[in-house]
Amino acid sequence: MKRQLKSRPADDAAPLQDAVRSALEDGKGIDITFLDVRQLCSFTDTMVVVTGNTGRQVNALVDRVLDAAAAKGFKPIGIEGRESAEWVLVDFGDLVVHVMQKDARQLYELEKLWSELPADGVPSETV
Repeated sequence: MKRQLKSRPADDAAPLQDAVRSALEDGKGIDITFLDVRQLCSFTDTMVVVTGNTGRQVNALVDRVLDAAAAKGFKPIGIEGRESAEWVLVDFGDLVVHVMQKDARQLYELEKLWSELPADGVPSETV
């Protein structure tokens, strides 16, 4: 089965992206990275990866993101990982936020994983 890639422009998500960026910067998030993954996957358009120094900071960053998004009228579809606070995923549908402690970020290398498009420029089909 061939995946359908989203064709909606990323500009529709600009208010949420701006809110997330501000929340993470205000919370002193480390190495905030926005990845455009529209050509790589069908389940989201943008991934945000940020590091927090401790579990407490990771959860504080997540709280800031949730508050900032709510202020703009966005609600998450789901939140995973709050208990361990090593890697918390906040899913807004078209934007997914990964708030990670340093060790988890180094181990999983999400930026590397989600920035590699095959040489032909076409994502592989899922079976």
